[in-house]
Formats: sequence, structure tokens, C-alpha cells
Amino acid sequence: MTHTDRIPADAQSPPQTLHEGRWLSLRRRGRWEYAERNNPGGAVIILAVTPEDKILFVEQYRVAVQQFTIEMPAGLVGDLAGSQDESALLAAQRELEEETGYRCARVSFVHEGPSSSGMSSEIIAFVRAHDLEKIGDGGGDESENIVVHEVPRTQAGAWLLARAAEGYSIDPKLFAGLWFIEHAAIFG
Repeated sequence: MTHTDRIPADAQSPPQTLHEGRWLSLRRRGRWEYAERNNPGGAVIILAVTPEDKILFVEQYRVAVQQFTIEMPAGLVGDLAGSQDESALLAAQRELEEETGYRCARVSFVHEGPSSSGMSSEIIAFVRAHDLEKIGDGGGDESENIVVHEVPRTQAGAWLLARAAEGYSIDPKLFAGLWFIEHAAIFG
């Protein structure tokens, strides 16, 4: 089934760069403006559950929204020098250890899709981390100040809503992540 008759006439216009920064570029295609990541690999969100059945969340201040946020461990794919060909699975392992202090024995792809399809070309992959082992404190790299939260899986939804009531910005993708964790059998 094709829907080519519903594609806007200017959707295939050549892109124009309005501004290019280190990590993001602002582009225009026809009348449409959108942000584009300068790393070709997109981003990854890690679904991580400890052997004690606790979900790993990270807390950090996000300048763009001027709030502390609660997120799942995540990061850019191929953003380190010399790692332009990094896979989402390898980035997930790297980011999990860096942000949370946990190493995993293996990772598996769950799903991918746009982070904000009306504003950005970025694609985010959800990756499940398996067989976690605590090896350090986490907290991110030298540019980050991350607090790690280990929340019992059965209480995760209520815990997130309580943090929202306290004024934290809660990334709505967390609820998709919780659904993916609860329905793991569907994804193999």
C-alpha cells in the first residue's frame, strides 16, 4: 500500500543548512525546518534490569529544558572520535557502563523509531541489556553529573509519576521502555 499522494509537494526539496553546530544542525527542506544529529548513528536507550529485578534510571540536569530529568541510560551512537562506525549495540554497552557503573554480558535490539518525528531526523534504538554486573559507580563522563537510581521493576511506573509530582521532567519514552521490558518475550 503506497500513500505517495499524501506526501507534501515540497518534501523532496533539497535540504538547506540554516545552522551547523558541533552536535546538531538546523535544516530546511521546502517549508519544513528540523534538527539533524551530526553523528550518523542516532541514539540508543538502554533497557537495563539488575539481577535483583531493579530498573536502572539516570537523573541529570538538561539545559535544553532547564530541569532535572529522569531517563533510562542513553547516549549517542558513534559520537566518540574514531567511532563513526559504532553500532547501536556497542554504544549501548559503552553508555550503560559509563552512566550506571553496570556491565552487561550481552545486548539485544528491541525497536527503533524517531525521537520527535516533526522536529528531528534522529532515530533512537531501544536496546535490552542482559546479565548485568555492577563494576563501578557510574555517573557519566567528565562532562556529566549523573545520579543512578535502581528502582524495583514492579514500582517503576509509580516511582516515575512520584518524581514528576516533585518537579522532575520525565521522558515519556520511559513508559515505552517499561512496556518493552514487560513484554520482552515479543522481542525474542
